[in-house]
Amino acid sequence: MTFLLHGKKFSKEIEPQIINFIDELHKYNFNVLYTEYFYQYLKKTIDIDNNRIINTISKNDGISKKINYIVCFGGDGTILNAATIIKDTEVPIIGVNTGRLGFLATISKNKIATLLDKIMKKNYKISNRSLLHIESSDTSINTPLALNEISVSAKENTSMINVKVFLNNKYLNTYWADGLIIATPTGSTGYSLSCGGPIVMPESNNFIITPIAPHNLNVRPLIVSDENIIKLEIIDNNTRKFLLSMDSRNQYIKNSTCITIKKASYNIKLVEIESINYSKTLREKLFWGLDSRNYEK
Repeated sequence: MTFLLHGKKFSKEIEPQIINFIDELHKYNFNVLYTEYFYQYLKKTIDIDNNRIINTISKNDGISKKINYIVCFGGDGTILNAATIIKDTEVPIIGVNTGRLGFLATISKNKIATLLDKIMKKNYKISNRSLLHIESSDTSINTPLALNEISVSAKENTSMINVKVFLNNKYLNTYWADGLIIATPTGSTGYSLSCGGPIVMPESNNFIITPIAPHNLNVRPLIVSDENIIKLEIIDNNTRKFLLSMDSRNQYIKNSTCITIKKASYNIKLVEIESINYSKTLREKLFWGLDSRNYEK
């Protein structure tokens, strides 16, 4: 098997577990690759060479479908970044949470020691997560995909914008707000949730349209089928620029830019080990069920 290792900075206390995990991969003669960024960080932090041949790939190289798994050490942001690396190869992502809050990186650092054994025995399930694909005839969009959400807002954070929205070329509404979010079910626990959007189970076939601080209080978040093609048109009398954000990757777009959003033709596959499920993740991360009455006999 071939493993691609990816990650960001981590605390000193987790170093021994990561070293042991890498040693274990080599012990079983698995092929081990590193993303360039992660290898450069590891090289400064810990000794991983041990006279081994190190193979790295850069984000621009693209990856082969011959890679069996990509193991991400970090938080949800690391997995969002990994999605831009694997793109349409559908290589399964194993998310090890070395940070704090994590809805995507659900494998705790305490489980690293037993992780490889579970992978080898296939004691896991795959959660298929839909992505947003973004197009624009007016603007070239860098890496036009998002696992969590896309949003449009004013370059000046205090300025309200007007966004006209169409579903399958039929007019839905013009949103007067600080911005607008189009989220996947995966992204429903992210930016959309903080703006009052609903939590949607991961494999639901939906998009969520969530206004950011809408000027009209009767304008609420809306759940639509992901079979819809959503078109956004920014309308403004000024010639200012606007911010298009895709999973926190930002670029500026001009007034009157039209953006088309649809479900991507491929999924991101997240590895969930047996003892973890999404309901449990919600309870733990959002502190549901802490009411003592739930445990009364």
